[in-house]
Amino acid sequence: MLNELKVLELASVLAGPSVGQFFAELGAEVIKVENLKTGGDVTRTWKGLDEQTDDRSAYFCSVNWGKKSVAVDLSTSAGLLAVQKLAVQSDVVIASYKPGDAEKLGVSYQQLSATNKKLIYGQITGYGSDNDRVGYDAVIQAESGFMDLNGSPEGPPTKMPVALIDVLAAHHLKEGLLLALLKKAKTGEGSLVEVSLIQAAISSLANQASNWLVAHKLPKRQGSAHPNIAPYGESFLAKDGKRVLLAIGSDRQFLDLIELLNLKIATDVRFVTNHSRVLNRVALHELLSAAILNFDAEVLMHQIHHKKIPASIIQSVDQVFEMEAATRILVEADSLRGVRSFVATHQHLQLLPPPHFGEHTDMVLRNLD
Repeated sequence: MLNELKVLELASVLAGPSVGQFFAELGAEVIKVENLKTGGDVTRTWKGLDEQTDDRSAYFCSVNWGKKSVAVDLSTSAGLLAVQKLAVQSDVVIASYKPGDAEKLGVSYQQLSATNKKLIYGQITGYGSDNDRVGYDAVIQAESGFMDLNGSPEGPPTKMPVALIDVLAAHHLKEGLLLALLKKAKTGEGSLVEVSLIQAAISSLANQASNWLVAHKLPKRQGSAHPNIAPYGESFLAKDGKRVLLAIGSDRQFLDLIELLNLKIATDVRFVTNHSRVLNRVALHELLSAAILNFDAEVLMHQIHHKKIPASIIQSVDQVFEMEAATRILVEADSLRGVRSFVATHQHLQLLPPPHFGEHTDMVLRNLD
């Protein structure tokens, strides 16, 4: 789709590189510039306990498919010149420097657009271009309210097991860059597109934000239970030891569920409406727990799905990749497997495997001369 597009990635870790992979999946040529002095993207070294990988750690592989790696030292005139030449040939630059660092290195939007007026420059910061504080996902989770909302009521605030704020900021930047490309197609003009982790996080609080801003109800930790719907997000132990999650969003679904579970509570005033179920969540949870414990999870799921009731067995990650939905977005090369970030179409291009550090330096720089 974007086969003629050239993208220069001056970013590391997760947010910026995931945007680079997104464009690679759409057919763009993506050149990832890595620091020659430090060994490149720091996530190459982020290996789990007993992980046996080369310079492409599992973490690095999550967002670096389809790219070419060029290792240069931007503090040298030769390294800077190489990146400046690459920027002249590029349509999009993705950067994730701390405010002020890009200017010091000579690769800011103002500096690179001076020789490429049509350049689109996507910039991810922690707190905006006027704040030089470094942004880290876990810190942003803490400051933006996500950790305070996550976890059980009796437990401490809990960080999510995925760097979700990085993922959210990346999606925001993708949207901004696509709009900038649309603008460029109409006007021929380049753009600076900036996304901050803190604003991406706050804007993604969604209904939890409006629970406070509109309803003036301060959201609290309540495990996986939904603050506005019941039973929604709560899990229940089945007879075979598996856990079933319910996501009941309407009165009709609730009536179908209790009929299936042989619970005679259809006229109980505590459970007739969603609001009454929210108010009597604890009592309802006890009734559902006792009823679901009489069923094997798979048997119950078969009946639940037949009635179109939203529910599922909670799965581990290895079980996830046995699903058809997962296999349809897998990418494989060089004995590696990964997951695509762009899933709006199943007409996928074949991608290069995540690159070794500096793997394409000679080839790319030779073509600059």
